[in-house]
Amino acid sequence: MGRGIAQLAAQGGCHVWLYDSHPEASAGARQAIESVWGSLVAKGRLQEGDAQLAGARLNVASSLQQLAQCQLVIEAITEDLGAKQALMSQLEPLIAQDAVLATNTSSLSVTAIGAALRRPERMAGLHFFNPVPLMKVVEVVPGARTDAAVCQALAAWVKALGHTPVRAQDTPGFIVNHAGRGYGTEALRVLSENVSDVPTIDRILKDQLGFKLGPFELLDLTGLDVSHPVMASIYHQYFEEPRYRPSAIAAQRLAGGLLGRKTGQGFYAYGPQGAVVAPEPPVPASAAPRPVWVSPKAARRPEIYQYLKDAGASIETGAAPSSQALILVAPLGLDVTTLAAVERLDPSRTVGIDMMLPDAAVKRRVLATNPATRADMRDAAHALFAQDGKAVSVIRDSGGFVSQRVAATIVNIAADMCQQGICTPADLDTAVTLGLGYPQGPLALGDSIGPTNVLEILFNLQTVYGDPRYRPSPWLRRRGALGLSLKHEET
Repeated sequence: MGRGIAQLAAQGGCHVWLYDSHPEASAGARQAIESVWGSLVAKGRLQEGDAQLAGARLNVASSLQQLAQCQLVIEAITEDLGAKQALMSQLEPLIAQDAVLATNTSSLSVTAIGAALRRPERMAGLHFFNPVPLMKVVEVVPGARTDAAVCQALAAWVKALGHTPVRAQDTPGFIVNHAGRGYGTEALRVLSENVSDVPTIDRILKDQLGFKLGPFELLDLTGLDVSHPVMASIYHQYFEEPRYRPSAIAAQRLAGGLLGRKTGQGFYAYGPQGAVVAPEPPVPASAAPRPVWVSPKAARRPEIYQYLKDAGASIETGAAPSSQALILVAPLGLDVTTLAAVERLDPSRTVGIDMMLPDAAVKRRVLATNPATRADMRDAAHALFAQDGKAVSVIRDSGGFVSQRVAATIVNIAADMCQQGICTPADLDTAVTLGLGYPQGPLALGDSIGPTNVLEILFNLQTVYGDPRYRPSPWLRRRGALGLSLKHEET
């Protein structure tokens, strides 16, 4: 991280001094940065003259005292509160009265780090993301006693370097690491319920919600030795808030050394060609066509009817299904079992389909059986919805299928961050899209699904699971009730 920050600052026109308690590390960092610039020049992504100028601005300090001339000192040492406090205490008397101290911490309290200073008002958090030159977002975080002018100056400096500053309050995880809790933790919960296997869950979330990597691909890329401690840390820092509850599956795999790509084995096994992934199950062979009856309470019922009509299916429109019909339900948040019981449907012939999003907006359809669904009915539904060539996944019963519960969790956590005043809605969506690479910000995702639909999913998930992790944020409830965008701020 230190190398990346130094590279960015030197390229941006700043005179930079590198310091490490191990002198060879500082020299090595400079060599590494110069090597990066050489590579960029060779690829035509940086002019040779600009690289030479940046190199002339990059210096190695042999002692902390040489940093006395700096107007901004950014520490990027180990994530240890005592170590950071000790370093800040050493730096404070060396630098000018109007110089600024910044910490690149990703998980520690900025206020706590600054508590060791005589003048904590001139210290703030300045959280970059790795790799720093490529990750264009930087979180600017005031401590409880930070002067507002310090954060304004830091934000202006970040912007001058070509990055995007976002303002966060000093809370666990700031914006990006906080907002990112929903994706992996809810996917792990789905896995823990044996709803489906790892590759299927990844495929669903990529093909329905547009994520570049599935949650288990992402956990393997990051490494459980990095991801699980962050999950546990934020959970405990929020005093066991259920929304952030980590997974026993991740803890067990971490203990077993199944860290991901770095160990060759994680949620996937890795060979010379990358992850070893079993092929998808084939579409069942076509059987005798069955009439199809669609629940009157199904989400996007007209879309289902249109697909069935285009597929040439025989559609039943009576008040109740015949004894031969395949019964289709499309719940939001509820599981197929609950809906079959409430509507007094024959569970052996009942299959659910996820219609949270328009069919045209997804690359994969997801069907869910209940414990009583007959194999022939499952296969008939699979064949019917795969006949136009779109991918189909069949999962076991789950409140909210897979995408509904993951999307609703992401949106709900983001909404509550806005409710707490951790950041503005605009900064939240910007930080998440730039910092996590989500296809859209969490609040924009909630608006695309519809706040009232997200609320229905969460209320019904509470009904199915009885878990307070699904309780809707007041920010979401109020905007849903009033028909407002989740990005709407009160004046």
